[in-house]
Amino acid sequence: MTIPDCAAIGKVRRAVAETEEGSSPNRPVVKVTGSRHLGAALSYSLSGALRLLRETAFRHEIIAGAAILVVFAIVGAGLSDYVMMVILMLSLVAAEALNTAIEEIIDRISPEWSSTGQHAKDLGSFAVMCLLLANGLMAGFIVISRIIAV
Repeated sequence: MTIPDCAAIGKVRRAVAETEEGSSPNRPVVKVTGSRHLGAALSYSLSGALRLLRETAFRHEIIAGAAILVVFAIVGAGLSDYVMMVILMLSLVAAEALNTAIEEIIDRISPEWSSTGQHAKDLGSFAVMCLLLANGLMAGFIVISRIIAV
């Protein structure tokens, strides 16, 4: 059995954590804490968002979400309708990010086809599809109920 290469992917742009001053490479890594941790976390999140923007499906979801909000404005949706829809859209974004992460990991550790890798990718895709359906059902319900109420 061979052990897959676990080397870092691409260039390191910044350190995830810092080592104590004067420490040897074998000493444990000290995590960034305090306000620096918040800045680092924000930076990682923004990097993730930029990575997600490279996904065609995500860009389509953003366009569809914007279109839904425009239609809401046209039919006179209430504040609670907008809040519920935005929460569902953010859930979809989170699922899409996790699905992309799963695909990246599977492609890295198992570039050849495997049934386990395929199942992991399919399950991630199913999670996204469920949230797409939830978004569509919610948007449809709100739009139809506003049209009928008029």
